[in-house]
Amino acid sequence: MDMNKFSLEGKVALVTGAAYGIGFAIAEAYAAAGAKIAFNCRGQKHMDEALAAYKEKGIDAKGYFCDVTDEEQVKQMVADIEKDLGTIDILVNNAGIIKRIPMTEMECSDFRQVIDIDLVAPFIVAKAVIPGMIKKGHGKIINICSMMSELGRETVSAYAAAKGGLKMLTRNICSEYGEYNIQCNGIGPGYIATPQTAPLRERQADGSRHPFDQFIVSKTPAGRWGTPEDLMGPAVFLASDASDFVNGHILYVDGGILAYIGKQP
Repeated sequence: MDMNKFSLEGKVALVTGAAYGIGFAIAEAYAAAGAKIAFNCRGQKHMDEALAAYKEKGIDAKGYFCDVTDEEQVKQMVADIEKDLGTIDILVNNAGIIKRIPMTEMECSDFRQVIDIDLVAPFIVAKAVIPGMIKKGHGKIINICSMMSELGRETVSAYAAAKGGLKMLTRNICSEYGEYNIQCNGIGPGYIATPQTAPLRERQADGSRHPFDQFIVSKTPAGRWGTPEDLMGPAVFLASDASDFVNGHILYVDGGILAYIGKQP
């Protein structure tokens, strides 16, 4: 087997929302595999923090100010990346939000905001990079889906609707552009230990686990939360030549949650 198929040497990768967390870990993995990294931020504070974090890792990442829900800003960002680094070979649609609000208490404006960022934005960014990929003769698009692409849960109606839609957008991009040697796949992370989920993993005053932490660990055959590093290998695989015949697939990196009914009480 030719292990060079996993190399991303000389490739240009755009990872949206890669200032921290899962997106940052994926960008770090791509840089280690040889790719040139571009990412976006909406504000100066996040941009400064992200550039400092990349520099600390020894990564010469390029940051661009862009709201990925704004089509004109996305077009300009893609044009700037092409000018600075070259045609985008790899797109990771990672930027996203979640609002945990019971459905009957959720304002339509909140529902629409989640859909706009988690579903419409990946459409906008993919639409902007696909013509360059067609011209170049290859491309990789990786959409960060979720277990909520398959499951529902209380308080996440907008998020589940968006991530379910993103799963189907992934399959449709595969269907529509596979003939141009463009592979579009998804990664569905399980529950990942990040700064954003830290409050859910804090020990209680009596030393016991947070109830949600107990719930997740009990539902995960691996018996633990995932880490951003757990996503690095799958992300490199789906961005590399090793996955050239993998298309329209959602790779769930969840420690086995979706395969598990849970222990008998």
